[in-house]
Amino acid sequence: MASVKKPAKLIKLGKVVHYYNHIKVGIVKILAPVKEGQAVQFKGATTDFSQPARSMQINHVQVKKATKGKVIGLKVAKRVREGDVMYQAQLGR
Repeated sequence: MASVKKPAKLIKLGKVVHYYNHIKVGIVKILAPVKEGQAVQFKGATTDFSQPARSMQINHVQVKKATKGKVIGLKVAKRVREGDVMYQAQLGR
């Protein structure tokens, strides 16, 4: 009998509250700690991509990590939309 793997549970890290198209920065309300360089995945109705968390800022100050409750600016590779969710990326899928 073949074993059936359960899909990995996605860990919700934050929620997009705004997007600045001209500078390609998403404003994300953090729900769980995030470190610079950590692999993250954005998912929404029309959004689904992964990237490393890079160029994170709080109040225009570069930070290496963000904790729950903070609102950060995050440079993104593609457009994100309000309401999109940022998850911990599942590598090796």
